[in-house]
Amino acid sequence: MRVPHLASHLSGGLARRLSADWPAQHGWRLELLETFVETGRFSGLAYRAANWQTVGLTTGRTRQEKEHRPEAPRKSVWVYPLGKGFRERLRALGSRGGTP
Repeated sequence: MRVPHLASHLSGGLARRLSADWPAQHGWRLELLETFVETGRFSGLAYRAANWQTVGLTTGRTRQEKEHRPEAPRKSVWVYPLGKGFRERLRALGSRGGTP
């Protein structure tokens, strides 16, 4: 089977499914999806094609690394907004201490 623009098709389906399922399960809506792409191995072309936006790079540290030394490959950070006005809603969450 061939599916034109498969990465965009899958990414769009995932975003729609998460947007519907998350509030039903957790009681609050998602504003933004986030993913990481290992820059030494991948370019993120599939995310770019699906309208994700790159917003920066990780430092190479892991959550468990306590000495602040890079020990993992650096990754590019990609985000996908789930609706108009997401910036304002995220700012409002930040001003309330992050509580949905």
